[in-house]
Formats: sequence, structure tokens, C-alpha cells
Amino acid sequence: MEGRGLDEPLFSTSRGYEMRGNNFRKRIFQPALKRVHDADPLYPTVTPHDLRHTAASLAISTGANVKAIQRMLGHASAAMTLDVYADLFDDDLDHVAAKLNDAAANLGSIL
Repeated sequence: MEGRGLDEPLFSTSRGYEMRGNNFRKRIFQPALKRVHDADPLYPTVTPHDLRHTAASLAISTGANVKAIQRMLGHASAAMTLDVYADLFDDDLDHVAAKLNDAAANLGSIL
């Protein structure tokens, strides 16, 4: 992104226009994936959507705010983000229960 304006596309055609999804896959993504497979034939075949899911998973695992993840993914609402990635939040239930338990214990010591 260095040297590009905020409104400039990350991937552009030779004429500087925004590269569409199918052209990106054909010209950029698939050749890059082929190079990876040539170097390591056991590397799994991934799609751009797999990478998007990975980015969301990593953001969630760092404790990112759901609204921030929503904006990152371009979802219309946080509810949509939660509907799509709710399974990634399952581990958080134990964390929430522990925090609630701690809060209840602290309340007991105050009263």
C-alpha cells in the first residue's frame, strides 16, 4: 500500500484501473498459488475467501471488536459478521464465564 492513496486500488490493471475479482484470481492469485505449490506440493489449495476467513479468525482471536471486524470485512452489520463467524467465538464462552465469576466474587467481597 506504500505510495498509494487511500482511494487507489491495491491491485490494478496495466492501465491503472481497478482489477476485478476474476482478473485478480487469474492474473495474481492463481500464479502465486502455483509458485507455492511448486515449492511445496503438500500446501493446501486455498481461495481468496479462505484468506478472508483466516483474517477474520485472526482478528477475532486477538480480541478485536466485532464492529472493527465488520468494517474490515465490509459487512453491512455486526449481526451479519456474528452470523457468519459465530463459530469462531465459541472459545470466548469460557473466558466470559470466568470473567463473570471473577466479577461476582469481587462483588461479594465489597458487600
